[in-house]
Amino acid sequence: MPVNPLLAKLENILGPGGVVSSEALSERATSYWNPAPTRALALLRPDSTEQLSQVMRHCHEHGQSMVIEGGRTGVVAGAESRAEDVIISLERMSAIESVDEVGGTAIIQGGAVLQTVQEQLAEQGFLFPLDLGARGSCTIGGTVATNAGGMNVLRYGMMRHLVLGLEAVLADGTVVSSMNQMLKNNTGYDLKQLFIGSEGTLGVVTRAVLRLFPLPASRQTAMVATQSFDEVVRLLRTSQAELAGTLSAYEVMWNSYYRAVTEPGGHRPPMDRDHAFYVMIEAEGADPEADDLRFNRLLEQTLESACIVDAVIPKSDAERRALWNVREEFDAVLPAFLYDVSLPIRDMPAYVDGLSDDLRARWPAVEFQVFGHMADGNLHLFVNPGEEGVSQSDCDELVYQRLARYQGSISAEHGIGLEKRAWLSSSRNAQEIRLMKTIKASLDPRGLLNPGRII
Repeated sequence: MPVNPLLAKLENILGPGGVVSSEALSERATSYWNPAPTRALALLRPDSTEQLSQVMRHCHEHGQSMVIEGGRTGVVAGAESRAEDVIISLERMSAIESVDEVGGTAIIQGGAVLQTVQEQLAEQGFLFPLDLGARGSCTIGGTVATNAGGMNVLRYGMMRHLVLGLEAVLADGTVVSSMNQMLKNNTGYDLKQLFIGSEGTLGVVTRAVLRLFPLPASRQTAMVATQSFDEVVRLLRTSQAELAGTLSAYEVMWNSYYRAVTEPGGHRPPMDRDHAFYVMIEAEGADPEADDLRFNRLLEQTLESACIVDAVIPKSDAERRALWNVREEFDAVLPAFLYDVSLPIRDMPAYVDGLSDDLRARWPAVEFQVFGHMADGNLHLFVNPGEEGVSQSDCDELVYQRLARYQGSISAEHGIGLEKRAWLSSSRNAQEIRLMKTIKASLDPRGLLNPGRII
């Protein structure tokens, strides 16, 4: 078999262990969601920005397409490669380079795993608040590239709000270092925002300056049940008012989801399975005694007013984790088509009920579950048509056409990737898409970075 001159050069640049062959890749799954063997010319594992720059420069000179890989937990096929692609992984660039304890920032390499970052910073008394179910696999570079959201967006914002500066390597190997460490820096275009949420189509994020917060001194958690969506909304407004800015998470599960994940063999149901809605509420503060008093008063008042009809308060970290697992671990509803949409809170009941009717009219045996970060307008939908031979595109039509009635977004936090590209125009107008293409052509004129994603 002839030696590929590009791969030979890349092996010379990356050294031992820096290049994983296509044969070795065929033994691993494409992603968490796709069990098919990985297809690629090779997996490239640089250990520094300088190495990555050399790699990308040579790929650019040879017209070699590159797919950027993080934790491989994305749900829109954004990091799935073809046989003719090389994969770039920053798994050997995973260090927390420095922590500024006065300024409350940290410089972290793109390959660092989110949970590792959270735990190491907690040991130094800091909270990095981005949190999502894939914390044990997703990387900092990947969460920047996809503008990740998760459970704490209500209080801390999405990844976009937590990045002060970053370093990225462009398709031709150019290193753009914009490692700002100040909260205020109003000096022209905010270049980092080009790369946040660009899904690896404009450059590879190698390092980021992240905002840190003091580690909370107290945390209060409860799972509560309500009998109507109106009460879910009323509880949200009351929680925001009564918890004095400490409310960090407000996660809502429709009955269909809660019942599905608490079937025999699944999670133990923390409360009766016949309520209409289940809400995970979490607050974090600095005064344990006052925070506990305020949180307990909220639950007492809402129980007395019948805003909620039941509540479970964990007495240990293990009990808290068990409650959150009901929300986060959803293997029981798989296989299913997974959707990530956003729309105004006021329109959620009409959208979900209307979509349920649409789905059942098309597929009478359909299974449909809903949960989400409702307070920030984000819902996750699981659809199993219950019939053989149904493609996701068939289901997309029902989900997204009805969403358009409410001017919703086809992707709240998961991005566009390959799977949602055909529907981008339902959430972005022609002028926006034209500008996106102009930016892409400017930074990656040969279309080598994550080809076919987004636009």
